[in-house]
Amino acid sequence: MKRGIKVRIAAFLVLSAVGIVYIAGTYLGLVDRVLGRGITVHATLPTSGGLFEGSEVTYRGVKIGKVSSMHATEDGVRVDLALEDGTKLPLDSKMYVHNLSAVGEQYLDFEPPDDEKPYAEAGDTLTGTADSLPVDEGDLLVELDQFVSSVDKRSLQTVVKELGDMFENTGVPLQRLLDNGSEFVQEASDHTAETIRLLDKGKRVLSTQQGESENIRTLSHDLRGITRALADSDDDLETTLQGTPGTAREVDALLRDLEPTLPILLGNAVSINQVVVSHLAGVEQLLVTYPRTISAGFTGTPGDGYGHVNLQTDGTPPCTEGYKPRNEWRPPSDLTDSPIFPAQCASGPPYVMRGPKYSPGSSRNPSPGRLYRSSYDPSTGIVSGAVDAQGNPVRFVDQGNLSILGGDSWKWLLVGPVVSR
Repeated sequence: MKRGIKVRIAAFLVLSAVGIVYIAGTYLGLVDRVLGRGITVHATLPTSGGLFEGSEVTYRGVKIGKVSSMHATEDGVRVDLALEDGTKLPLDSKMYVHNLSAVGEQYLDFEPPDDEKPYAEAGDTLTGTADSLPVDEGDLLVELDQFVSSVDKRSLQTVVKELGDMFENTGVPLQRLLDNGSEFVQEASDHTAETIRLLDKGKRVLSTQQGESENIRTLSHDLRGITRALADSDDDLETTLQGTPGTAREVDALLRDLEPTLPILLGNAVSINQVVVSHLAGVEQLLVTYPRTISAGFTGTPGDGYGHVNLQTDGTPPCTEGYKPRNEWRPPSDLTDSPIFPAQCASGPPYVMRGPKYSPGSSRNPSPGRLYRSSYDPSTGIVSGAVDAQGNPVRFVDQGNLSILGGDSWKWLLVGPVVSR
């Protein structure tokens, strides 16, 4: 063997020995002791809780050291903790003994409420309580045995048998359910932002429903009343539903039969409506004044004992001046809208002698013969704007019982409406 190869092998063995020694010394803490690195603090517990020398020490799950030694005391156990150099462990940190797995492997974990000072220094002692310890396995087994003993064995056999029947031949569906659940979780993980947005909006929807709970409850109550009424009227609803098609056919046939004449009737109604709208103020005045005039008339006549109101027309031909000539009249079949023609009688006497053309003028414009419409106040009887020869306002009043006039009471039908007070 050549000398160079021997030198390489010797160097490899020396470096391996140094590495093994260093790793072993680091694991056992000899390197930190020799170099003076790290800090040692103490912790007190009512019992060890399963800790042993060499157990890990973590800070919110992150390893920061290990248990270097343990000492029994009158109040419990004092644990010496070898922490890494530079560790900032708040003195108000709570400590808990946890298990790494189901078989044990306890470790000591610190969970401080915050990361504020003061921090633990070499020689400081942190105190744990009974809440820091895990559930004792012996107590757990005793309580589990008591729980199992408290269950009736026959009932337990029945439950186990029923569970067996329930899950019999369900392996494939359960496997499919688990696979689909995994796919669902993976899909939700791939769309985390959308999932968070959906949950946030779902919370808003639920909050809104909670705020409207009273209205929803009222709606449900009213809906229950409606459904109950529909259930009580089932026979009537059935009759209505059975008769509706026939009724609809009859109405459709009626409309088809009226189709030649109904549009003409509606067209004529539109024309009449346009005339009425053009003279709406006069129609309104007529509806207000005419009942008052009739009520103020005579109440009886000699003879048969009944009062008579007689409306007659003379032989005067209709007024045509001021209206469109016959050759410009629209046929009834023309249903289109057209401008309103201001039709009115433009002829002189004897036409419309009692029409609005010859109504008395107002106090603002007393000239006779102008087109004027008055308004009547039923509470006072005053006709606005109308005055008599002395300038007093015209006022319709209740004439009282006119039967005292005897045979002359009929004259009040002509005189009463024009008398002012």
